[in-house]
Amino acid sequence: MKWGVFMKQRSLGNTGIQVSEIGFGAWQLGNEKDWGSMTDAAAIHLVSEALDTGCNFFDTAPNYGSGKSEELLGKAFKGKREQVVISSKCGHHQNGEQSFEPEKLIESVEGSLQRLQTDYLDSLLLHNPPFESLNGNSPQFEVLEKLKEQGKIRAYGASVDTGREMNELLNNTDSQVIEVMFNIFHQEPAAAIKAAERKGTGVIAKVPLDSGWLTGKYDTGSRFSGIRSRWSVEEIEQRGRLVEQVRSMIGNDIPMARAALQFILSHEEVSTVIPGAKDIQQFNENRSASEGSLSENIINQLREMWHEDIQDVNLPW
Repeated sequence: MKWGVFMKQRSLGNTGIQVSEIGFGAWQLGNEKDWGSMTDAAAIHLVSEALDTGCNFFDTAPNYGSGKSEELLGKAFKGKREQVVISSKCGHHQNGEQSFEPEKLIESVEGSLQRLQTDYLDSLLLHNPPFESLNGNSPQFEVLEKLKEQGKIRAYGASVDTGREMNELLNNTDSQVIEVMFNIFHQEPAAAIKAAERKGTGVIAKVPLDSGWLTGKYDTGSRFSGIRSRWSVEEIEQRGRLVEQVRSMIGNDIPMARAALQFILSHEEVSTVIPGAKDIQQFNENRSASEGSLSENIINQLREMWHEDIQDVNLPW
Protein backbone atom coordinates (compact mmCIF):
# COMPACT_ATOMS: atom_id res chain seq x y z
CA MET A 1 0.00 0.00 0.00
CA LYS A 2 1.26 3.49 -0.79
CA TRP A 3 2.51 5.48 2.18
CA GLY A 4 -0.23 7.65 3.65
CA VAL A 5 -2.98 6.06 1.54
CA PHE A 6 -5.78 4.33 3.40
CA MET A 7 -9.30 3.24 2.65
CA LYS A 8 -11.91 2.59 5.32
CA GLN A 9 -12.94 -1.03 5.73
CA ARG A 10 -16.15 -2.72 6.82
CA SER A 11 -17.03 -6.24 7.94
CA LEU A 12 -18.37 -8.63 5.32
CA GLY A 13 -21.20 -9.72 7.58
CA ASN A 14 -20.16 -12.36 10.10
CA THR A 15 -17.58 -13.97 7.80
CA GLY A 16 -14.65 -12.50 9.70
CA ILE A 17 -13.47 -10.88 6.43
CA GLN A 18 -12.71 -7.15 6.32
CA VAL A 19 -13.31 -5.42 2.98
CA SER A 20 -12.60 -1.96 1.61
CA GLU A 21 -15.69 0.28 1.42
CA ILE A 22 -14.99 0.85 -2.26
CA GLY A 23 -14.35 -2.42 -4.03
CA PHE A 24 -13.34 -3.08 -7.61
CA GLY A 25 -15.92 -4.34 -10.08
CA ALA A 26 -13.86 -6.27 -12.64
CA TRP A 27 -16.43 -6.76 -15.42
CA GLN A 28 -14.44 -4.38 -17.63
CA LEU A 29 -11.16 -6.33 -17.52
CA GLY A 30 -10.63 -8.14 -20.81
CA ASN A 31 -14.13 -7.10 -21.89
CA GLU A 32 -13.50 -5.18 -25.10
CA LYS A 33 -17.05 -5.73 -26.38
CA ASP A 34 -18.75 -3.75 -23.60
CA TRP A 35 -15.97 -1.49 -22.26
CA GLY A 36 -13.61 -0.80 -25.15
CA SER A 37 -10.02 -1.89 -25.51
CA MET A 38 -7.62 -2.11 -22.58
CA THR A 39 -4.28 -3.87 -22.91
CA ASP A 40 -3.47 -6.71 -20.52
CA ALA A 41 -0.59 -4.66 -19.13
CA ALA A 42 -2.89 -1.68 -18.50
CA ALA A 43 -5.45 -3.91 -16.78
CA ILE A 44 -2.86 -5.49 -14.49
CA HIS A 45 -1.40 -2.06 -13.70
CA LEU A 46 -4.87 -0.71 -12.86
CA VAL A 47 -5.53 -3.57 -10.43
CA SER A 48 -2.10 -3.09 -8.82
CA GLU A 49 -2.74 0.64 -8.44
CA ALA A 50 -6.12 -0.08 -6.83
CA LEU A 51 -4.42 -2.44 -4.38
CA ASP A 52 -1.83 0.23 -3.56
CA THR A 53 -4.59 2.68 -2.59
CA GLY A 54 -6.13 0.32 -0.04
CA CYS A 55 -8.76 -1.42 -2.19
CA ASN A 56 -8.80 -5.10 -1.26
CA PHE A 57 -12.18 -6.37 -2.56
CA PHE A 58 -12.42 -7.57 -6.16
CA ASP A 59 -15.62 -8.81 -7.80
CA THR A 60 -15.43 -10.94 -10.94
CA ALA A 61 -17.14 -13.82 -12.76
CA PRO A 62 -16.23 -16.55 -15.29
CA ASN A 63 -18.21 -14.87 -18.07
CA TYR A 64 -16.56 -11.45 -17.67
CA GLY A 65 -14.49 -11.17 -20.82
CA SER A 66 -14.98 -14.93 -21.38
CA GLY A 67 -12.71 -15.70 -18.45
CA LYS A 68 -10.19 -12.93 -19.21
CA SER A 69 -11.20 -10.86 -16.16
CA GLU A 70 -10.29 -13.71 -13.81
CA GLU A 71 -7.08 -14.42 -15.73
CA LEU A 72 -5.91 -10.81 -15.46
CA LEU A 73 -6.75 -10.64 -11.76
CA GLY A 74 -4.82 -13.87 -11.24
CA LYS A 75 -1.74 -12.31 -12.84
CA ALA A 76 -2.13 -9.06 -10.88
CA PHE A 77 -2.48 -10.92 -7.57
CA LYS A 78 0.58 -13.11 -8.02
CA GLY A 79 2.50 -13.01 -4.75
CA LYS A 80 -0.23 -10.84 -3.16
CA ARG A 81 -3.01 -13.37 -2.53
CA GLU A 82 -3.13 -12.72 1.21
CA GLN A 83 -3.75 -9.00 0.55
CA VAL A 84 -6.94 -9.46 -1.48
CA VAL A 85 -10.51 -10.63 -1.04
CA ILE A 86 -11.77 -12.33 -4.20
CA SER A 87 -15.46 -12.79 -4.92
CA SER A 88 -16.44 -14.70 -8.05
CA LYS A 89 -19.62 -16.29 -9.33
CA CYS A 90 -21.00 -19.41 -10.96
CA GLY A 91 -23.94 -20.16 -13.22
CA HIS A 92 -22.98 -17.88 -16.12
CA HIS A 93 -20.08 -19.73 -17.67
CA GLN A 94 -16.91 -18.75 -19.49
CA ASN A 95 -18.37 -19.81 -22.87
CA GLY A 96 -21.50 -17.70 -22.42
CA GLU A 97 -23.70 -20.65 -21.41
CA GLN A 98 -26.05 -20.28 -18.44
CA SER A 99 -26.49 -23.42 -16.35
CA PHE A 100 -26.98 -23.98 -12.65
CA GLU A 101 -26.69 -27.76 -12.83
CA PRO A 102 -24.55 -28.94 -9.89
CA GLU A 103 -21.82 -30.54 -12.00
CA LYS A 104 -21.57 -27.38 -14.13
CA LEU A 105 -21.19 -25.23 -11.01
CA ILE A 106 -18.35 -27.41 -9.70
CA GLU A 107 -16.66 -27.31 -13.11
CA SER A 108 -17.06 -23.52 -13.16
CA VAL A 109 -15.42 -23.07 -9.77
CA GLU A 110 -12.46 -25.25 -10.74
CA GLY A 111 -11.99 -23.07 -13.83
CA SER A 112 -12.17 -19.89 -11.77
CA LEU A 113 -9.56 -21.16 -9.31
CA GLN A 114 -7.23 -22.03 -12.17
CA ARG A 115 -7.62 -18.67 -13.92
CA LEU A 116 -7.25 -16.75 -10.66
CA GLN A 117 -4.17 -18.82 -9.73
CA THR A 118 -5.50 -19.58 -6.26
CA ASP A 119 -6.77 -22.58 -4.34
CA TYR A 120 -9.72 -20.81 -2.72
CA LEU A 121 -12.26 -18.03 -3.24
CA ASP A 122 -13.20 -15.74 -0.38
CA SER A 123 -16.75 -15.52 -1.69
CA LEU A 124 -18.69 -17.49 -4.31
CA LEU A 125 -22.07 -16.29 -5.56
CA LEU A 126 -24.73 -17.95 -7.68
CA HIS A 127 -24.94 -15.50 -10.59
CA ASN A 128 -28.58 -14.32 -10.85
CA PRO A 129 -30.01 -17.82 -10.38
CA PRO A 130 -33.65 -18.80 -10.97
CA PHE A 131 -35.88 -17.75 -8.06
CA GLU A 132 -36.86 -21.34 -7.29
CA SER A 133 -33.23 -22.21 -6.54
CA LEU A 134 -32.96 -19.56 -3.79
CA ASN A 135 -33.80 -22.23 -1.25
CA GLY A 136 -31.54 -23.93 1.24
CA ASN A 137 -32.70 -27.35 0.09
CA SER A 138 -31.86 -26.75 -3.57
CA PRO A 139 -29.03 -28.77 -5.16
CA GLN A 140 -27.23 -25.49 -5.90
CA PHE A 141 -26.84 -24.71 -2.21
CA GLU A 142 -25.77 -28.27 -1.50
CA VAL A 143 -22.90 -27.67 -3.94
CA LEU A 144 -21.98 -24.38 -2.23
CA GLU A 145 -21.95 -26.01 1.19
CA LYS A 146 -19.80 -28.87 -0.08
CA LEU A 147 -17.30 -26.44 -1.64
CA LYS A 148 -17.09 -24.60 1.67
CA GLU A 149 -16.47 -27.84 3.55
CA GLN A 150 -13.68 -28.63 1.08
CA GLY A 151 -12.01 -25.26 1.77
CA LYS A 152 -12.41 -24.08 -1.82
CA ILE A 153 -14.60 -21.15 -0.73
CA ARG A 154 -14.78 -19.23 2.53
CA ALA A 155 -18.33 -17.92 2.12
CA TYR A 156 -21.21 -18.23 -0.33
CA GLY A 157 -24.50 -16.69 -1.39
CA ALA A 158 -25.99 -15.22 -4.56
CA SER A 159 -25.93 -12.15 -6.77
CA VAL A 160 -29.53 -10.92 -7.24
CA ASP A 161 -31.45 -7.82 -8.30
CA THR A 162 -34.30 -7.36 -5.81
CA GLY A 163 -35.26 -7.28 -2.17
CA ARG A 164 -37.69 -10.15 -2.78
CA GLU A 165 -34.80 -12.37 -3.87
CA MET A 166 -32.72 -11.22 -0.91
CA ASN A 167 -35.49 -12.10 1.52
CA GLU A 168 -35.84 -15.55 -0.04
CA LEU A 169 -32.11 -16.12 0.51
CA LEU A 170 -32.17 -14.74 4.05
CA ASN A 171 -35.18 -16.82 5.07
CA ASN A 172 -34.27 -20.10 3.39
CA THR A 173 -30.47 -20.40 3.05
CA ASP A 174 -27.31 -20.06 5.10
CA SER A 175 -25.92 -17.43 2.71
CA GLN A 176 -23.14 -15.44 4.34
CA VAL A 177 -22.90 -12.94 1.45
CA ILE A 178 -25.49 -11.41 -0.89
CA GLU A 179 -24.75 -9.12 -3.83
CA VAL A 180 -27.68 -6.93 -4.88
CA MET A 181 -28.41 -4.09 -7.28
CA PHE A 182 -28.65 -0.98 -5.13
CA ASN A 183 -28.27 2.68 -6.08
CA ILE A 184 -30.12 6.00 -5.96
CA PHE A 185 -32.47 4.83 -8.74
CA HIS A 186 -32.86 1.29 -7.33
CA GLN A 187 -33.61 1.62 -3.62
CA GLU A 188 -36.17 -1.19 -3.41
CA PRO A 189 -33.76 -3.60 -1.61
CA ALA A 190 -33.16 -1.15 1.28
CA ALA A 191 -35.38 -2.99 3.80
CA ALA A 192 -33.91 -6.38 2.85
CA ILE A 193 -30.40 -4.95 3.26
CA LYS A 194 -31.29 -4.01 6.84
CA ALA A 195 -32.62 -7.54 7.38
CA ALA A 196 -29.32 -8.93 6.07
CA GLU A 197 -27.40 -6.97 8.68
CA ARG A 198 -29.64 -8.31 11.44
CA LYS A 199 -28.80 -11.83 10.28
CA GLY A 200 -25.08 -11.10 9.94
CA THR A 201 -25.06 -11.46 6.15
CA GLY A 202 -22.56 -9.35 4.20
CA VAL A 203 -24.00 -7.11 1.46
CA ILE A 204 -22.22 -6.14 -1.77
CA ALA A 205 -23.88 -3.28 -3.68
CA LYS A 206 -23.65 -3.83 -7.45
CA VAL A 207 -24.49 -1.48 -10.37
CA PRO A 208 -23.91 1.46 -7.97
CA LEU A 209 -23.66 4.07 -10.73
CA ASP A 210 -26.66 2.74 -12.68
CA SER A 211 -24.57 1.70 -15.70
CA GLY A 212 -23.03 5.17 -15.92
CA TRP A 213 -26.12 7.34 -15.48
CA LEU A 214 -25.17 8.34 -11.94
CA THR A 215 -21.82 9.70 -13.12
CA GLY A 216 -23.77 12.56 -14.68
CA LYS A 217 -22.19 12.05 -18.10
CA TYR A 218 -25.46 11.04 -19.82
CA ASP A 219 -28.57 13.15 -20.37
CA THR A 220 -31.92 13.09 -22.18
CA GLY A 221 -30.17 13.47 -25.53
CA SER A 222 -27.70 10.60 -25.07
CA ARG A 223 -27.79 7.68 -27.50
CA PHE A 224 -25.98 4.38 -27.11
CA SER A 225 -24.52 1.37 -28.87
CA GLY A 226 -23.41 -1.98 -27.47
CA ILE A 227 -24.90 -3.21 -24.22
CA ARG A 228 -26.35 0.22 -23.38
CA SER A 229 -28.48 0.17 -26.53
CA ARG A 230 -31.01 -1.79 -24.43
CA TRP A 231 -32.66 1.52 -23.43
CA SER A 232 -35.43 3.00 -25.55
CA VAL A 233 -35.54 6.73 -26.31
CA GLU A 234 -38.35 7.07 -23.75
CA GLU A 235 -36.28 5.30 -21.08
CA ILE A 236 -33.26 7.49 -21.86
CA GLU A 237 -35.37 10.64 -21.52
CA GLN A 238 -36.88 9.34 -18.27
CA ARG A 239 -33.45 8.66 -16.78
CA GLY A 240 -32.09 11.95 -18.07
CA ARG A 241 -34.80 13.83 -16.15
CA LEU A 242 -33.97 11.88 -13.00
CA VAL A 243 -30.27 12.72 -13.39
CA GLU A 244 -31.24 16.40 -13.54
CA GLN A 245 -33.18 15.98 -10.28
CA VAL A 246 -30.20 14.35 -8.60
CA ARG A 247 -27.91 17.17 -9.76
CA SER A 248 -30.28 19.80 -8.38
CA MET A 249 -30.23 18.06 -5.00
CA ILE A 250 -26.49 17.51 -4.63
CA GLY A 251 -25.45 20.82 -6.22
CA ASN A 252 -22.56 21.47 -8.58
CA ASP A 253 -19.66 21.24 -6.12
CA ILE A 254 -19.59 17.48 -5.70
CA PRO A 255 -19.03 14.97 -8.53
CA MET A 256 -22.21 12.96 -9.08
CA ALA A 257 -20.42 9.60 -9.00
CA ARG A 258 -18.96 10.42 -5.60
CA ALA A 259 -22.37 11.45 -4.28
CA ALA A 260 -23.97 8.29 -5.70
CA LEU A 261 -21.42 6.06 -3.95
CA GLN A 262 -21.67 8.04 -0.71
CA PHE A 263 -25.45 7.60 -0.77
CA ILE A 264 -24.95 3.83 -0.81
CA LEU A 265 -22.26 3.97 1.87
CA SER A 266 -24.61 5.99 4.09
CA HIS A 267 -26.35 2.64 4.57
CA GLU A 268 -24.10 1.14 7.22
CA GLU A 269 -25.51 -2.31 6.47
CA VAL A 270 -23.70 -2.32 3.10
CA SER A 271 -20.28 -3.99 3.37
CA THR A 272 -18.78 -2.76 0.09
CA VAL A 273 -19.75 -1.17 -3.21
CA ILE A 274 -18.27 -2.31 -6.52
CA PRO A 275 -18.12 0.36 -9.25
CA GLY A 276 -16.16 -0.43 -12.40
CA ALA A 277 -13.25 1.70 -13.61
CA LYS A 278 -11.47 1.68 -16.95
CA ASP A 279 -8.47 3.72 -15.78
CA ILE A 280 -6.84 4.91 -12.57
CA GLN A 281 -8.49 8.34 -12.84
CA GLN A 282 -11.94 6.73 -12.72
CA PHE A 283 -10.85 4.46 -9.90
CA ASN A 284 -9.55 7.41 -7.87
CA GLU A 285 -12.82 9.27 -8.45
CA ASN A 286 -14.66 6.22 -7.08
CA ARG A 287 -12.22 5.86 -4.17
CA SER A 288 -12.77 9.48 -3.13
CA ALA A 289 -16.27 8.53 -1.99
CA SER A 290 -14.67 6.83 1.01
CA GLU A 291 -13.12 10.13 2.15
CA GLY A 292 -16.30 11.94 3.15
CA SER A 293 -20.07 11.65 3.40
CA LEU A 294 -23.28 13.20 2.12
CA SER A 295 -25.33 15.42 4.39
CA GLU A 296 -28.38 13.86 6.02
CA ASN A 297 -30.50 16.45 4.20
CA ILE A 298 -29.31 15.31 0.76
CA ILE A 299 -29.69 11.64 1.71
CA ASN A 300 -33.29 12.26 2.77
CA GLN A 301 -34.04 14.17 -0.44
CA LEU A 302 -32.69 11.29 -2.55
CA ARG A 303 -34.79 8.79 -0.62
CA GLU A 304 -37.85 10.96 -1.03
CA MET A 305 -37.24 11.25 -4.78
CA TRP A 306 -37.24 7.46 -5.08
CA HIS A 307 -40.47 7.13 -3.10
CA GLU A 308 -42.26 9.86 -5.04
CA ASP A 309 -40.91 9.53 -8.60
CA ILE A 310 -39.41 6.07 -9.09
CA GLN A 311 -40.89 3.47 -6.74
CA ASP A 312 -44.09 2.95 -8.72
CA VAL A 313 -42.69 3.21 -12.26
CA ASN A 314 -40.84 0.63 -14.31
CA LEU A 315 -37.21 1.75 -14.54
CA PRO A 316 -35.38 -1.14 -16.24
CA TRP A 317 -31.69 -1.23 -15.46
